[in-house]
Amino acid sequence: MKIMSNEMLVAAYRDAEKKGQEREWIKLLKSELIKRGLNPSKS
Repeated sequence: MKIMSNEMLVAAYRDAEKKGQEREWIKLLKSELIKRGLNPSKS
């Protein structure tokens, strides 16, 4: 995976969820968010 800043990672996750992209991609992004200690849920 391309190296992303935390902000870019959260934006990519939210965008993938909104667009209904591949479940595997969403799972990968979510696992990276959790690994970095970020909360992917919307504010």
